[in-house]
Amino acid sequence: MQKRLEQLPKLAQEALKENKKYFANLKKRTPKNLDYVMQDLHDKEFAKTDCLECGNCCKTTSPIFTVKDIERISKHLKMKVTDFIEQYLERDTDDFMVLKSSPCTFLDESDNSCFIYDVRPKACAEYPHTDRRKFIQITDLTIANTFVCPATYNIVENLKNVMPYEYKEKKRRK
Repeated sequence: MQKRLEQLPKLAQEALKENKKYFANLKKRTPKNLDYVMQDLHDKEFAKTDCLECGNCCKTTSPIFTVKDIERISKHLKMKVTDFIEQYLERDTDDFMVLKSSPCTFLDESDNSCFIYDVRPKACAEYPHTDRRKFIQITDLTIANTFVCPATYNIVENLKNVMPYEYKEKKRRK
C-alpha cells in the first residue's frame, strides 16, 4: 500500500487533464444512470479496499466540521463546544471549520483507526463521496480526491472504462 500511495500523486497528475475533460463532457450529457453506475463502482472497489490499510485521507487532509459534528464530538469527548473548537479547529480560507493540524488529531497511526469513529464528522463518514446522489455535482472534488485516495483513483479510471466518452473528430469544411 505504501508504494501505491507514493505513486498516487504522479498517477493522478498524469490523469488530471483527461479527467477534467472527461467530466466536463459528462456534465454536458449526464447519463441518467450515472448515480447507479457510480454506486456499483464504489461498492465493487470498497469490497476489495480496506481503508485501515491506507488512512491517507486522515493523514493528509481535514474534513469540514459542521455545527452538528462539533456538537456531537464535543459531547462525546465531554468538552464544551468552545473548548473543542479552540483546541482542535480553525477556519479555512473558504470559511469552513477544519482541523488545525495534520495528520488528524483523532487518528491512531499505529493501525489507522479513529478515536472518534462512532461520532466522526459527516464528511469522514461519507468520504470519498463516490457513492453520493447527484454525483455529477461533485466531480471537481472527486478529481481532487484522486490525489489522496487510491480507491477514488480506481473508481474514476473504472468509470472511464464503463462509460467511455466518444471523442468526435471535428469536421473541417473544404
